[in-house]
Amino acid sequence: MLYSSKLMRFVCSGVTSDWSATIARSMQYGRHRRNRPSIPLKPILILLAIVVVVIIGVKLFSGSDTKSAKSTGQTAVGSTASGKIRLIATGDWIAHDSVNTAAKQANGSYNYLPLVSDFKPIFNQADIRFCNDPILNGGESLGIYGYPKFNSPTEFVTDMGQLGCNLVNTASNHSFDFTQANIDNSVAAWAKVPNMLAMAGENRSQAEHDTVHYFTEKGVKFAYLAYTTYSNQDAPAQNNYGVNVFSEAFAASQISQAKANGAQIIIASMRWGTEYSTTVNAEQTQDAQFLADQGVNLILGHGSHELQPTQQLTGSGDNKTLVWYSIGNFLNTQEPPETLFNGIPVMDFDTKSHAITIVGFLPTYMHYEWTAAQAKADDTNARNHLHMYLLEDATQQMIDAQQLNTTIAAQKQRLSTTLNADGLQIPLITSKQLQ
Repeated sequence: MLYSSKLMRFVCSGVTSDWSATIARSMQYGRHRRNRPSIPLKPILILLAIVVVVIIGVKLFSGSDTKSAKSTGQTAVGSTASGKIRLIATGDWIAHDSVNTAAKQANGSYNYLPLVSDFKPIFNQADIRFCNDPILNGGESLGIYGYPKFNSPTEFVTDMGQLGCNLVNTASNHSFDFTQANIDNSVAAWAKVPNMLAMAGENRSQAEHDTVHYFTEKGVKFAYLAYTTYSNQDAPAQNNYGVNVFSEAFAASQISQAKANGAQIIIASMRWGTEYSTTVNAEQTQDAQFLADQGVNLILGHGSHELQPTQQLTGSGDNKTLVWYSIGNFLNTQEPPETLFNGIPVMDFDTKSHAITIVGFLPTYMHYEWTAAQAKADDTNARNHLHMYLLEDATQQMIDAQQLNTTIAAQKQRLSTTLNADGLQIPLITSKQLQ
């Protein structure tokens, strides 16, 4: 506006006396057209010129501000969503026998959505919604089984998709619990889920095994890789393609291919670690550093069923890699409190710099009920009233009905201490902080 003001002063300085006189004369005659003298043409043209100058000045001023904001990388008010890509991640979804019983309907079908319905608003707020599906989903034709070998109804997949899962890992130590037919059916079930970004881990062919999966979100190209580092002794691999088994050579080849194809952010899912342990083992540390050195941006780990520390590594190219060694469990009916109190990491990718910002960790609580006698007898099929909750909605009465012998405060402290063992200072957040 400084520029337009100077122009106005320059133009007005030569016309003030003439224009004032004209106005004074016209005011003498009031509003009667018959007695109003003709206004000279020159003052009118000058007035129009002043208006034009003001408009041009305002446009120049506004335009210079916009250009300045763009050149400095600032984000205009109201455009934050377009500059950030939000990712949330959940741990293991496990269709234990009691989970299947809770989901079974009177007509014989299965509906798992009521068990996790509280999380629909959380999923709706994210662009990328990672879910870990570590079990086979071969459907009823191949028999429904829970622990120790799993095969769920295909509705398990359908309902995960309806909740909003759109980036999914299926590689796990349970991938060969049964046969390749179970894997084929599982992959086919995920292929039918609408609005998926990518699913990786289990495969129906060698071609699928070798495929690097890509998706684009808000103009950013992602590559997604998924591996398991081991298979159960009673579920050995039956072929070379059914599941992506991690090796440095295989991972390096896929990461190199992803870079060559223009991937700007690389996410790797890793099934690894010691079961029922909050401690990161040496193999995890070694594999994570290898992936960081190859240029992976984000590692989403799982397999221990319990939360493990989060760490930021520096790769050999001076790149930063964020590692969630284990997110723990999501839907399940295991027994230790560490498997039932976990959470959802919330992260934002910057669409320009591709840097990752940790928004926080949203604690979750898997609830079920049984009596003290049933718990002592380990009558796992007696578990009832299953439901996933945000930890903020839990009560001590609910926890006591689960025979857990712990408190909400103790579990919050454990989550915070475990997460931040490497000094990242990740906050525990509530659902209101995401709105």
